[in-house]
Amino acid sequence: MKNNIVLIGMPTSGKSTVGVIAAKILGLDFIDTDLLIQQKEGKLLCEIIEESGIGGFLKCEEKAVHSVHDCNALIATGGSVVYSEDAMEHLKQNGIVIYLKVSKPELLKRLHDVKERGVVLRPGESVEEMYEERTVLYEKYADFIIEEDGKNLEDTVVEVVRTVREEKIVKIQKG
Repeated sequence: MKNNIVLIGMPTSGKSTVGVIAAKILGLDFIDTDLLIQQKEGKLLCEIIEESGIGGFLKCEEKAVHSVHDCNALIATGGSVVYSEDAMEHLKQNGIVIYLKVSKPELLKRLHDVKERGVVLRPGESVEEMYEERTVLYEKYADFIIEEDGKNLEDTVVEVVRTVREEKIVKIQKG
């Protein structure tokens, strides 16, 4: 049995917020790979991107993902994790991948301060172009897709928890 739940999706899709609440409900540990990167590097994501470039950041992200194993956890990943086939294969070996899907209009409404958030955008790439490229990758790696449009935070948490419980994906710990 795979013992991890992995959340993937666009920046602002709620991976971290939904993840921490769902982990609490399910009795799982919670791991945020963006925080692992920041702790290991001692820098904010945007500083790593600025100093090391996108390639350097993606290497840091891949290393952080490889430091997480079969640990009965809910893992919130950074939005750019899908750029690494190696990282995604590692996550899929030990977990079930749930894609928190937001539409392009919803993403554009939610996403502000791209640079400050540490969003990986190639030079000259628009948020719309990033959306088109990543959507294909998220769908490629997802075991389950949760559509978020029209849902609030609580609705999304309920759907993640229901999906995990219905699929008997993890051994749910008894409190």
